[in-house]
Amino acid sequence: MEDIQIIELYFARNQNAVRETEKEYGAYCFSIADHILHNQQDSEECVSDTWLRAWHSIPPSRPARLKLFLGKITRNLAFDKYRQKTADKRGGGEFEAVLDELGECVAGSEDVEQAFDAKVLRQSLNKFLKDLPQRDRQIFLKRYFYAESVKNIAREYQITANHCTVILKRVRKKLQIYLEQEGFL
Repeated sequence: MEDIQIIELYFARNQNAVRETEKEYGAYCFSIADHILHNQQDSEECVSDTWLRAWHSIPPSRPARLKLFLGKITRNLAFDKYRQKTADKRGGGEFEAVLDELGECVAGSEDVEQAFDAKVLRQSLNKFLKDLPQRDRQIFLKRYFYAESVKNIAREYQITANHCTVILKRVRKKLQIYLEQEGFL
């Protein structure tokens, strides 16, 4: 079923909207949650919560790209669950590594996640990412949006983990320079 048809089901408050969404995007949303949580039960719970949140968000929202809309909901829910589960034991996880790496670019902010939620910064990041070469953009997003490990990204792109780390470091440096030019740092 096409996204527009699924969205129309939501607007009609038809229960089939959730079933069709799950059929079309269940595996995609699960993979996002699982990259962050590394726990099947928690990931399944996030995906279920994604369908509920989508049900309450559509309408009034009419997402232009349903896949990205659902992915963002799932990602935010997974990060919330991760923070909840690790509130007492920081360190050692992919989430902290991702935030530490990005902290180099978004210095001066106590909470990197809050900085990413700022509308102006988000628009600037989108412009920055759009101007990157496709492979660098995809590697950057896999690491910092989907919180995939460097090892898995390297394997997918058939490069060494060290090469992947170098690419990420160069893109972060470009991002830092870009953000400075845009007046964010």
